[in-house]
Amino acid sequence: MSTVTTASRRQGRGGRERILAAAARLFAVQGINATGMEQVAEQAPVSKRTLYAHFRTKSDLVLAHLQDLASTGRTLEGVLADEDIPARERILALFSLPADDTGPVRGCPFIDAAAEFPDPQSAVHSYARERKLLMVRSVTELLTELGCREPAALAEQLVTLADGAASRAMVLGDGDYGRHARAAAEVLLDGALPRTG
Repeated sequence: MSTVTTASRRQGRGGRERILAAAARLFAVQGINATGMEQVAEQAPVSKRTLYAHFRTKSDLVLAHLQDLASTGRTLEGVLADEDIPARERILALFSLPADDTGPVRGCPFIDAAAEFPDPQSAVHSYARERKLLMVRSVTELLTELGCREPAALAEQLVTLADGAASRAMVLGDGDYGRHARAAAEVLLDGALPRTG
């Protein structure tokens, strides 16, 4: 009996992973609201019963999708936690969209999700807000590490630039659009860094 239970658990985990992978592909190509639960089940492929066993509602699926993106670092701000990269370069990496040659240019998945779940009390919108607040805290910490003047204010300016560039890249279909905001970010950083010599 324990063998059956173990096999069921393994199959369940695989099913959940397939559902999340299918949802990620579909959300990226056609958006969240345009993607139906039946379509996700078909693409996974899993039965609708399996889909709803893992995710009772579409909101649950979207929230799990965003959490999966965040935990794997597959977001614009994922680079901020990479301690192998110098602090300044981590900040400037915010202006390079994650490469994906297979689909349309997408901006920030948290902004996209918040736009499609506009109720600020919804779980999806709340999670998106939480991630955006974490992003500005992370940038503030890096700026503090660099010794920048007024790191909190500068962090708000830089994340606003990054989010704006990601949104424009998506609208214009230009994955390299962040280069314009990066140039502005470099000027802001250079002006705030302590003078040496």
